[in-house]
Amino acid sequence: MSYTFERGFNMQVTDIGIDLGTASILVYIRGKGVVLKEPSVVAFDRDTNKIKAIGEEARLMLGRTPGNIVAVRPLRQGVISDYTVTEKMMKYFIQKAVGRRSLRKPRIAVCVPSGVTEVEKKAVEDATYQAGAREVAIIEEPIAAAIGAGIDISKPCGNMIVDIGGGTTDVAVISLGGTVVSDSIKIAGDDFDEAIVRYMRKKYNLLIGERMAEDIKINIGSAYKRSEPAYYDVKGRNLVTGLPRVLKISSEDTEEALRDTTSKIVDCIHSVLEKTPPELAADIADRGIVLTGGGSLLNGLEDLICSKTGITTMTAEEPMTAVAIGTGKYVEFLAGYREDR
Repeated sequence: MSYTFERGFNMQVTDIGIDLGTASILVYIRGKGVVLKEPSVVAFDRDTNKIKAIGEEARLMLGRTPGNIVAVRPLRQGVISDYTVTEKMMKYFIQKAVGRRSLRKPRIAVCVPSGVTEVEKKAVEDATYQAGAREVAIIEEPIAAAIGAGIDISKPCGNMIVDIGGGTTDVAVISLGGTVVSDSIKIAGDDFDEAIVRYMRKKYNLLIGERMAEDIKINIGSAYKRSEPAYYDVKGRNLVTGLPRVLKISSEDTEEALRDTTSKIVDCIHSVLEKTPPELAADIADRGIVLTGGGSLLNGLEDLICSKTGITTMTAEEPMTAVAIGTGKYVEFLAGYREDR
């Protein structure tokens, strides 16, 4: 009886895929696509413990808050660092995406980095249930990224996915719908920002904020030498005089600043290739390496990986949303499978 009830009301059941990222959260709804993309930042009042802002509004407060208001990122390096805040943030985003008038609790798939422990996975699952899910499916990020990038992962053919997010980089070789070899390092987009902050401090005695570093990365960030250098005006505080200062830097500066960080990502790809079975390695040499995630938008990263590995490297069409789309399609696949039974 309950089963026919489920079938009859299936149209009103919402299936959601969530890319719970360190830097941003994306929500995918079946039939609608990616409906929400916001930074995973929460601002709350320390005195009353009340949440002041979530998402983009809270991101604008980063580094600009008075003493009693704190803007935090509840996820660090792909895992939950503040459980209560993560739960409230997810609840807010789910309600914002679905709207309050949904008849039943949604079925939700959430992705996690490939290297997480069972405890970290359980924390994500519990937070999703607390945020209002009826069923929760946990999917590994590289699998979601591959589905979202449009790769048919069910074939007996090797595909290499490199998903560079905000907190983690996942490298995986996928065949027959599963991961054959994978590795996850806690170096990604946020580390690019930190490397730029360190470089500016060391070379120019200029102290810059997180947001300024991100602007530099987006505008002139480079992992490989550009044919023509680009320039950007950097605003910060001079550490010698203590006064504000504006300085023009070039893309060559960013290439130098990011060298260590990008080479760690290349080393990770290299170590996964070393562990790959020869048949699958041959497939990857033919088909190339696919990059997804916001970090893959860094200029020259494709060229750097290609020059170091000798394998053609390309970025997925929508690298930012690939994981969210893949997670959502995974829910659709699960839903279809259940309805067919």
